[in-house]
Amino acid sequence: MIRGALAGREVRTVNIVDEARPPVPTPADIDALVVMGGPMGALDDAEFPGLASERRLIAQCCAAGVPVLGVCLGMQLVAVALGGDLRSGATREVGISAVDLTPAGVAYPLFAAIERPEPTRLEVLHWHGDTVSAPPGATVLATSASTPVQAFAVGNALGMQFHLEVDANQLREWLREPVMRAELSEAEIGSLGSAGCTRLAELAPAAARGIASWFTAR
Repeated sequence: MIRGALAGREVRTVNIVDEARPPVPTPADIDALVVMGGPMGALDDAEFPGLASERRLIAQCCAAGVPVLGVCLGMQLVAVALGGDLRSGATREVGISAVDLTPAGVAYPLFAAIERPEPTRLEVLHWHGDTVSAPPGATVLATSASTPVQAFAVGNALGMQFHLEVDANQLREWLREPVMRAELSEAEIGSLGSAGCTRLAELAPAAARGIASWFTAR
C-alpha cells in the first residue's frame, strides 16, 4: 500500500539491520524515509547491529526536515531515536481492535481522510509486543488502554504502532508464513483470518487515500 502511495516516485528498499556498518543514505540524498516493521526490538543492537545506524539516520532526517514515516518497529525506532523510551515486552496486541484518536489525531489529515462510524475511534490491525513513550515535543495522535502511544507526530515525522498499510491480501500472506504463524495462538490466527481480513478489506481503500495524502502534503 505504501508503494502504491509512492507511485511515480523512485523507491529504494534497503535492509540494513544485520550489518555493523551498513551503507545508508544521507538526508540530502532522499525525499522521504519510510521505516517499516520487523520481529526484533528497537534496541536489539547486539543481535542486529544495523539498528544503531538506522536510528542515527532517522534522527538526522528529522533534524533536516525530511519526512519520516515509522510503522510498528519503525515507529519504535523513530521514538527511541528522538529520545523516547522503549518498554520491551510491556504488552502484546495482536488482532483487530480500536484505537482512540486524540483531538489532534481526529484533525490529523491522514486519519481525517479515513471514514469511520465513530469520529474518535478507528479499528486497525495490531501485531506488536513492545511499546514506547512519545519523544519530547511529540503530539500523541492515538492511544489505547494497553498502549498509551499508538501514534504520534513530531515535526515532519509520523509514527504508527498499528498497521494501516496492510490490506486483506497481505494479511493472508502473513498468515501463510510459518515464522509469523509460530508466534500466534490458534485463537489469534482464527480471529485474524476471519475478522481481520474482513475489516482490512473495508479499511484498505480509505487507508490508502490517507497514506497517499500524507506523502502528497510533504
